[in-house]
Amino acid sequence: METVISPGVVTRVPSGREGAPPAGGTGPGLNGHAMNGSAPGGVEPGGVEPGGLADVELGRLEFVVVDLETTGWSPEAAAITEIGAVRVREADPAGGSSRRDGGSRRDGGSRRDAGPGRGEFVRWGEFASLVNPGMPVPPGIADLTGITDWMLAAAPRLGAVLPGLLDFARGGVLVAHNAPFDMGFLVAACGECGLAWPGFTVLDTVMLARHVMDPDEVPDCKLSTLAGFFGARTAPNHRALADARATADVLSWLIRRLTHRGIRTLRQLSAWPEVVA
Repeated sequence: METVISPGVVTRVPSGREGAPPAGGTGPGLNGHAMNGSAPGGVEPGGVEPGGLADVELGRLEFVVVDLETTGWSPEAAAITEIGAVRVREADPAGGSSRRDGGSRRDGGSRRDAGPGRGEFVRWGEFASLVNPGMPVPPGIADLTGITDWMLAAAPRLGAVLPGLLDFARGGVLVAHNAPFDMGFLVAACGECGLAWPGFTVLDTVMLARHVMDPDEVPDCKLSTLAGFFGARTAPNHRALADARATADVLSWLIRRLTHRGIRTLRQLSAWPEVVA
């Protein structure tokens, strides 16, 4: 598996923004644009781009799971301190790349039987970097994430990191846990750096989980809760790369539940506009 490192330090920083308040105004949509009836690149509001990835089976798509750490909640007042991303796709069930671990994870409310690893995600690459935010890290954020001003002093500025992330994500479907938070920061970052936002198709695992999890299965749809329920290979620990890895594992199980419901493409999934756009 290739690990792609943007210039800077590979460390893992906190995440877990499930309860974060949205940015001011109408707030960013899943694709980073305000939910005002318009969307980039000819995408229909609440839908996905005609053709392209819309009709590709979910199991054949490549997903780029992103997690950010920041100095606060709003891109107007805060800045990115770390970026972590994992590029994944479903394993070839004939390939032997999926694990056989006794079926401790749950799919569709029942324990998984050992057998073909259909639905397992394989990590094809990773991207991680600290980012110098150009401002102090508030004490509360430093306590939450473990990221300090000292750690960030030698880290690259955002303009040196962001192009690498966009290149790493090219051609994939962006995924985040509470996507409007992460996409709001990324779109704002592109504007600050003079880069065009590519208008990715974006999937939000928080909202997806709220559709496919039964209320009696989990008390909430926080990343830590879902990762524990599904037995994610990486436990979220308030670090960007670790949380991206955990989200990727949760995504693989949520997609399996979609398959059980007969939802196999982004076009079908776009019936839930708060999940994919």
